[in-house]
Amino acid sequence: MIDKTQPSSNDDSESHSESKQRKREIRSYVIRDGRITPGQLRALDECWDTYGLDVHDGLLDLDAVFAEQNPTVLEIGFGMGDSLFEMSQSDLATNYIGVEVHRPGVGHLLQLSDKAGLQNLRIFRDDSIDVLKQCINDKSLSKIQIFFPDPWHKKKHHKRRLISDEFVELLKSKLKDDGVLHIATDWMPYAEHIREVMTHWREVPIPTRPITKYERRGLRLNHEVTDLAYAKPS
Repeated sequence: MIDKTQPSSNDDSESHSESKQRKREIRSYVIRDGRITPGQLRALDECWDTYGLDVHDGLLDLDAVFAEQNPTVLEIGFGMGDSLFEMSQSDLATNYIGVEVHRPGVGHLLQLSDKAGLQNLRIFRDDSIDVLKQCINDKSLSKIQIFFPDPWHKKKHHKRRLISDEFVELLKSKLKDDGVLHIATDWMPYAEHIREVMTHWREVPIPTRPITKYERRGLRLNHEVTDLAYAKPS
């Protein structure tokens, strides 16, 4: 008779596999779809073929994706997308790719882009790490911008923070040699954490950017906004 209270070697293997899977599934975000409007749903259905990109399609050919061969900027976590839309609309000499998992935000940006007829903006609704690893060629981006990533205030949640040594190395590989990483946060301890991670990068002047919806809320709460910009190290 088998003593089922004792794990078999196969049980150990399964447990180790499950542990590795849980580690891989740690995300820097929690998907909270919230209320999505009929207009946002319609935009997701009708405009995705024009503006949407799919991580499962593999490496992007930027020359095929965009009508003009311009410098490309990647924004990670664009929220509702108002500031990314403003940047895309006011700078037609730059191509923009936005990455966001929040469906209402993606739908909202699709609405704005379709109404304006933008040709220099494309959107992923996928995890940023998957997009970077599977879809973005090395040394292809002029700038990466990350505005107000979740600071994960509690110490036990710090492992969820997007800005980490490993993630920054991934970003570095995707930037051109003269590329810039621009990060903004309204949580001072997170700004200090970012500075520690970016020790080996050179600070550069802060690029201009529109104010974001999240930023306005932070300012109303008297949060101090910190912008940090770095040139890719050689």
